[in-house]
Amino acid sequence: MRATRVPYLEPIVGAAWWTVGAAALDGGPGTVVLAAGLGLTAVLVMALRSRHGAVEPLPHRGRGRFLRLLGITAALVAVTGTVLSSLSWGELTVPVVAAVVGIAVLMLSSQLDERSLVALGGALMVLGAAGALLALDSAGKLYPQGVVGLVAGALFWLTSAHRTGLLAEAHHRVRR
Repeated sequence: MRATRVPYLEPIVGAAWWTVGAAALDGGPGTVVLAAGLGLTAVLVMALRSRHGAVEPLPHRGRGRFLRLLGITAALVAVTGTVLSSLSWGELTVPVVAAVVGIAVLMLSSQLDERSLVALGGALMVLGAAGALLALDSAGKLYPQGVVGLVAGALFWLTSAHRTGLLAEAHHRVRR
């Protein structure tokens, strides 16, 4: 099995999305959901750490491209939140950010040569579009922020488990 590049990317980004989604829930349930998601992230990172002792580093140019993509995405997220809030369309911020992150993940898939990231990027763009429709059709933060954030976090975790071979290993253990 070949070494996985940047194996901790999806669990960390998934935890960030999960936190965004849990913030839309009420105090008590939101805290429980947030704690469960952070616990799952910790378990996933520990499993990846024990499985991938030596991680394949990105080439020098690849590292620069990765960091540029990360910086541009972070800047677009900040500008998107500011512009949408100033236009009184703040409820669209999380769904539009999901679509922007989906585009960034698609661009990252060619660099890491991972087809699962193509599926993740497409799913995030569809999730962003559905979240925008829900935001325009409902009141409150539950659908546009809660559902989009929690589903995006779960998609990142699932992609991480698939890309790093944890799902295949679990499937093999169940079959024995």
